[in-house]
Amino acid sequence: MKRILVACEYSATIRDAFRARGHDAWSNDILETEGNPEWHIQGDCHDAIKSRHWDMIILNVPCTKMALCGNRHYGRGKPLHHERLAAIDWTLETVRLALNEAQCVVLENPASVIFPILRNDLGAHVQYVQPWQFGHPEQKKTGLALWGLNPLAETSNVYQQMITLPISQRERIFYMSPGEHRGHLRSKFYTGFADAMASQWGDFLSMERQAA
Repeated sequence: MKRILVACEYSATIRDAFRARGHDAWSNDILETEGNPEWHIQGDCHDAIKSRHWDMIILNVPCTKMALCGNRHYGRGKPLHHERLAAIDWTLETVRLALNEAQCVVLENPASVIFPILRNDLGAHVQYVQPWQFGHPEQKKTGLALWGLNPLAETSNVYQQMITLPISQRERIFYMSPGEHRGHLRSKFYTGFADAMASQWGDFLSMERQAA
């Protein structure tokens, strides 16, 4: 059993996928969890990272200001560019802290300006995946910056099913109607994606312990 922190996650989706496979997984967010609060550390993620020894840390850092889709607001020369720069600095600080505390670290974000920086400055292996590779007939390009872990292998490719759907369905996140819960719904993590993480990376961590 490995101890895993899923930082910036209140849904408990990833945390519970790892717990289902027998790991001591914890979620963390400034918000209350939607899952069992017994395994949730509510508060600043930096404090959670430093709170105990972790075998793996998964960082689901805020994406709004760094995402490529926000370039019209946060890109160079735009009024909110300074907020993007601050988000990049905070993210780099958070990743460096995580790397000091755990041998295996993952940062997950939609397509973002942060990935070339993590690759070039911190030596991350960067992988891009889609929900349709993990059983969800949708498109949402997601990046993974990896340290100490292998790239995630697809588990259930449903591309052919997805491509027959109307664009409003296969790009559900993009076409989601405005509303007070839109941000919450857009941030929901795909269960098939979480299960793949728990299966592949959780098993890797367990095998690593046996080898040691």
